[in-house]
Amino acid sequence: MKYSPRYQLFPDEQQQEQLNWTVDVVRQVYNDALNRFNDVPESDGTLNQRVRSVRDELPSMKDWWDDLNDVYSTVLQNAVVRIEQNIESLHGLKNQGYDVGELKWKAPRDFQSFTYNKKGFELDKKSGPPGRGELTLKKIAGETITVPIRLHRDIPDHDSIQQLTLKQESTGEWYASFTITTEPPAKPDVTEIDASDCVGIDLGINTFIHDSDGREIDRLDLSDDRERLEREQRSLSRKTEGSNNYEKQRKRVASVHARRNTKKRDFKHKLAHFYTTTYDAVFLEDLNVADLMQSSGSSRNTAEVGWRDLITIFEHHGEKNGCYVETVHSGGTTKQCASCGVSTEKPLWVREHSCPACGFSTDRDLNAAANVLSRGLQQLGVGHSEATPAETATAVATDGGDASVSVDASGVVESGSPALTETVSTVE
Repeated sequence: MKYSPRYQLFPDEQQQEQLNWTVDVVRQVYNDALNRFNDVPESDGTLNQRVRSVRDELPSMKDWWDDLNDVYSTVLQNAVVRIEQNIESLHGLKNQGYDVGELKWKAPRDFQSFTYNKKGFELDKKSGPPGRGELTLKKIAGETITVPIRLHRDIPDHDSIQQLTLKQESTGEWYASFTITTEPPAKPDVTEIDASDCVGIDLGINTFIHDSDGREIDRLDLSDDRERLEREQRSLSRKTEGSNNYEKQRKRVASVHARRNTKKRDFKHKLAHFYTTTYDAVFLEDLNVADLMQSSGSSRNTAEVGWRDLITIFEHHGEKNGCYVETVHSGGTTKQCASCGVSTEKPLWVREHSCPACGFSTDRDLNAAANVLSRGLQQLGVGHSEATPAETATAVATDGGDASVSVDASGVVESGSPALTETVSTVE
């Protein structure tokens, strides 16, 4: 499997200028290559062959374009190859029914990254203070520079890294993403998985997650960040576009955006890591996000939560940790009784599930999570194929009591999920 952990760089003022100069030259090379590619007839070969023919012109271009001699050769080559990658992405969107156009010339704000292959950089994890290392980059504005890097999580040795992408965010900060290819751990054989080592997760709006083992994870409180963002955006609207004050304020707005996105991403990754290292199989609802966005009163919350992104993150961690991550049909999980399977209509404000058919009573979201688990077990083929909903509802309180344990979202983000760990022991 391939993954790309990201780390922040701390270039000094001179290195910042050198990086900015390099990314702009790479952008110009991309634009020039795109013009050249558009002049190549389709009859001259496949997409890959036509892009490579443009890439092969780079050595001769150095005779008249002096700046190219101050940029590492594979960085320039990767900029041209990006044309092929972008065209393939457009074709993928077109095949999904989207109305897409052609690749366009990139303005400075639209092109903020460049990529090294393995030999163009060196990572030293042992230099500098604790939690810091040094990243050495060849031919940044003609010089080899060494930039401090914050290693906030483990990273394999340099030999395991295939590529390095440097990117400047809209805040002005630089980040390094290392492309690493590893063999994912083998997932357990389905026939050997016990249902007790599986979990169903109900995705909610008010409560972020409610699982079939009774954990209730609160939504991440971003109200302070939202208010600050609105304040900074109002201030930006009063500035003259193009002025120095406008640019300073634009970076403040971008910084608030980045902070919010970092919090949300960190929250989701920590949840996914916990669940995929605790269980052999994790089942989530395959929600129709488009329909949820159209529903009155919840579209803003739904957009802020980012359910599709969460599922993608869970799937990534599932591959990384040898855990099955499956999505199941979400229709009726709230209405259906986890004990007997009878469906009962209930308005959103009713938070208790009470089955008129069998008398089973429990929390509404806990009942839904048990149904997700039941469907997941059947879909994956864990246990007996004839399993009934009642057999998978054993984690749910059956006496009208509340088996849930609430976990504050802030504890997950700030301290690496200790609350989740504590909840496991509580539930057990």
